[in-house]
Amino acid sequence: MIQDVETLLNSYRRWLEDETQVRQVAEWVEITTPYLDRHNDFLQIYVKRDGDGYLLSDDAYTIEDLELSGCDLGSERRHRLLETTLNGFGVRLNGETRALETHASDGDFALRKHGLVQAMLAVNDLFVLAAPVVTNVFLEEVTAWLDNFNIRYTTSVMFAGKSGFGHRFDFVIPHSIELPERIVRVVNNPNRDRVQSVTFAWLDTQHARPSDSRAYAILNDSGQKVSEQVHWALSSYGVTPLAWTTRDESVDELVR
Repeated sequence: MIQDVETLLNSYRRWLEDETQVRQVAEWVEITTPYLDRHNDFLQIYVKRDGDGYLLSDDAYTIEDLELSGCDLGSERRHRLLETTLNGFGVRLNGETRALETHASDGDFALRKHGLVQAMLAVNDLFVLAAPVVTNVFLEEVTAWLDNFNIRYTTSVMFAGKSGFGHRFDFVIPHSIELPERIVRVVNNPNRDRVQSVTFAWLDTQHARPSDSRAYAILNDSGQKVSEQVHWALSSYGVTPLAWTTRDESVDELVR
């Protein structure tokens, strides 16, 4: 099993390296990643020298795209949620430029680049709304549901992976007499990249968790169809998919 997982991780790293492109844009280097946003465009980040290190930025793409789509990030509650999400990846919001930024050294450049890309995906997934009139963020709905059943949990937990990358999970439910530790990622927009992010995070970190720990992905299927391929891909890599519209059927797996 360990060899199988290591083979999968190596395959993922090769894919990431082969599909990443770079080009010079004035004083910046543009990095085009193989990750797709909700428009099916490749995510791009920008890097330039900053003293003895590097400044990495999304050039304000993430926040501006959400606001142009009608997602209001102005409320105190949502701004706090945004900051919490960014902090989990070591990323900050530049108040003047609206860019997501992080600083890196030669030694941690790969880790910081990974954190920025994952932050862009997480923020987009967290706040993307089907229509401007929708007021609840999906993560908030999931939190309220867990609270309604008095489920104990720790939020926004970061685990270090074998690759050296850190991976953030939305909830960790501790083991009980009946069930082992459960690690949960909330997926608002279940697509290929989000599934890939979840499965890689689990494969990369499960060695550091108790051997009987379980991983779950809560999928937002309200008003959108989640393909069978998404369910199959998650299950194939040991992550149990839970559909939001039938969530109460799965509550026993989390509440005990």
